[in-house]
Formats: sequence, structure tokens, C-alpha cells
Amino acid sequence: MRICIISEGCYPYVVGGVSGWVHSMIKTFPKQEFILLSIIANRELSGKFAYELPENVTEVHELYLQDDDWGSVNKLHKSKLKQKEYHALRSLLLDQDVEWTVLFDYFCNNNVSINELLMGEDFYHAVLDCYNLQYPDIVFSDFLWTMRSMYLPLFLALSMEIPKADVYHAVSTGYAGIIGSMGKHFHKGQLIISEHGIYTREREEELIKAEWVQRTYKNIWIRQFKKMSKVAYNTADAVTGLYEHACELQEELGCPKEKLMITPNGIDYKKFENLPAGSPENKRYINVGAVIRVAPIKDLKTLIQAFAYAKKRCPKLKLWIMGPYDEEPEYAAECFKMAEQLEISDIEFTGRVNVTDYLGWMDMTILTSISEGQPLTILESFAAYVPVIATDVGNCRGLLYGEDDDFGKAGILTHIMNIEEIANAMVYMAENPEERRRMARVGYRRLMRKYKIEDMKKTYEGIYRKAAERQNINFE
Repeated sequence: MRICIISEGCYPYVVGGVSGWVHSMIKTFPKQEFILLSIIANRELSGKFAYELPENVTEVHELYLQDDDWGSVNKLHKSKLKQKEYHALRSLLLDQDVEWTVLFDYFCNNNVSINELLMGEDFYHAVLDCYNLQYPDIVFSDFLWTMRSMYLPLFLALSMEIPKADVYHAVSTGYAGIIGSMGKHFHKGQLIISEHGIYTREREEELIKAEWVQRTYKNIWIRQFKKMSKVAYNTADAVTGLYEHACELQEELGCPKEKLMITPNGIDYKKFENLPAGSPENKRYINVGAVIRVAPIKDLKTLIQAFAYAKKRCPKLKLWIMGPYDEEPEYAAECFKMAEQLEISDIEFTGRVNVTDYLGWMDMTILTSISEGQPLTILESFAAYVPVIATDVGNCRGLLYGEDDDFGKAGILTHIMNIEEIANAMVYMAENPEERRRMARVGYRRLMRKYKIEDMKKTYEGIYRKAAERQNINFE
């Protein structure tokens, strides 16, 4: 079976999180042929893979959402859209019963110049209708250019030639969901959507926090992401969420309930057996491990400040920040400067490492993210018998405190950006070694109950097999 994995901003360019999940999925099904359709910012990232691709990956296709060549590509474009094409374009801008299949066919069959479309008369009049009906109180020229910038990446996606596959497996909605919907439309393949974080909600959170976007335009962008997710949900044959509340959010955003199913993450727990115990020097400390890339969504600044307070109360603490810091260099520089200004001793940024070299001698791990799905780093900590401190985002509460078991707590949950709570949690863990060990045993027990790689493989084997049956092809 030929499976097209569609991802945005992750695999195979960055490590960890969703990228690690995709890599694991491909390796879990070595008899299936996988092709990658990777959505990235621009051509500068092309081919810069952070993973060695498994042998069953046969093709890689790239879509650039900020493509410098979009205006210079020599394509034809009729000066006037047909009536049904203009009606579909207008329905898209107004978000009124969007005629997606007409748009798919238009971009596929007409060799469209995106430059001429965005700067042309048809787009102008559709924007003007949208402005008069919905946003007459803002400056039209600003609105027009905002709409052009908003629809450029979507039109780039709609213009992409979609490789043929039996199954399109999008690991988010958004642009990946659009591409997957096009694959099903043109090649009749099955569409599966697996969301680790709820794409629309994550974009909404980012926009609300963005200081550079005015309030009215924030709402316009949020509506854009919602309509993109809605078509993906409606087109999909199956939509998965990592835990119950995630599926509830997907349903709220328009996913038909009958398509939804819960598919927890799974890890190879055997990789975390017999880990190195650390040097005598390391054992002098109470070690706190943060297995995270240095990025704003992980909120390293709150972690650094909380550690500074905890360190004053418990001098034996040492913080290890284990993850790449070259993906968001400006933010990383701000974190380094903060640690220096606070004059914190015993904080180490390791960069990208093999976490199995470190987890064996961690006394606890910590995650201070402002948004998560079902973090693999928590499951890996459980596999290594390490308790966890985490913010109450995504499924962290369910992993630490349990959803359908009575095993007890496997760590401490805190509120996001709450420096005092996070500092207190580190101090409590440091001062209560027996409680740490008890929590570690709970975490391992919870992992073994339903978060093993074998559990995930069995679930997705069933999903892929059902998709193959609908296609009348073999799945071995």
C-alpha cells in the first residue's frame, strides 16, 4: 500500500514531538511504501533533513508556503474566471458554503498564475464584496493587502501537484488537511487525519498573543484556519485524536462524531531499559531534565525563572535543557541571556542529544509548555522510571494523574507560566526522594497499560487495513 504522509513544519526537518511520531510510524510499518509531502516555510529549508529517512520512504515532495518564486513562475492565467469559478472564490472569501471541489479543479486544470490571480480583477471584486458585507469599518487598502497575504499560502497549496497514493495521512488539518483533501478528490485515496495538537486552536492561541496583528485581522485569520480545518474534517474518512478531550474539541470545530477515534501515542519502552546511570559528578546533584527544543511554545523563560527560585531553596538542583536551540536562534539567545542575568549556576543547555544518555540519571523531568498534545517526552520519562512536572496543557493531566485507572499520581501538574508553582514542584520533588520513586513506579505502570509502541501499531494497523479494504487493495 502506498501511503502519503503530509506534515507541516515538522518531519523530517526538526526532531522530537510530531516528527518523532511520524518517523516511528514509518518504521513501524516497514512493508508499506511511504511518500512524504512536507510543508515548509521556504526553499532555504529544502532537503535539510534532521532524520535519516527509512528505506521504505520512496519519495519526498515539498510545498513552500513563503515561496519567493510565486510571482515569477511562467504560468498562464485567463483574465476572467468562469462564473462557477468566481462563485467558488467568492464563497471561500465569504466563508459561505465553500465550493472546495470547484477550487481544487480550477487550480489543477488552469495552470494558474497566483500573481495574476491575487492582483487581478476577480480577486479584487471578491475581496470588495467581503469587505462591504463583513468589514466595512476598516481601511479597505489594508484589508485588500491582508487578504492577498492570507490567500497566497493557500493558493500555493491549491496549485501543488499531488502525488498519487492509496492513503493520504495528514498529521494536522490546516494546509496539510487541504493537501489531503485534494489527494482524495483527484486520486480517490482514503484520507486519515491524525491531530497531535488541535491545529485550529493552536493557531488561534498564537494569533491572540501576536502583538503585530490587529484585533480585527486576528479574527479574519482565525476564520481562515477554521474553514480550512472544516473541509479536512468533512473530507476525511477517519480522524484521530490522542485523548478524549481532543476529540471533543475536534467535534466542536466541525468534525462529524462518527469519524472520530482516540489513538494514544505509543513509544518503544525497551529503548529505555538499562540506561547509563551517570557519573559520580552528576550524582552530586538532584538533576532536573527538560527534554525540549528551545522555542517560545515551550516557555523556557518561565522554566529558567522558576529554576532560579528553586535553586535558592535547594542548592543541589541542576537543570539540564536537552534539545536543539538552533531552530529559533533569537529566542534561544534571549534564554541564554536571561540565565546569565539571573546568575544561575548549574543550568546547562546541551543542544541536540540522545536522551537515553541522560534520562537514566535524571531525578525528575519537567515540561513548561503553553501548548501540547500528548507529549512523548512524558512517556519516555515514564519508561525510564522518572517522575514528571508538567503544565496543565493537552493531555498532561491525563498522563500524570490518570484518566481511566486508579494508579495515582506520576508527577506534579502546574498552571502555565506560574513561576511559583513550578519552583515549588521542583523543590517538593527534590526534598521527597521516596515520593519521587513512588511516582516513577506509577508512571511506568501507566505507560505499560496503554502507551506502548505495540499498542499504537495495533491501532493504526486496524485503521490502515480498513482503508485498504475500502480501496480493494492488500495490506500485509
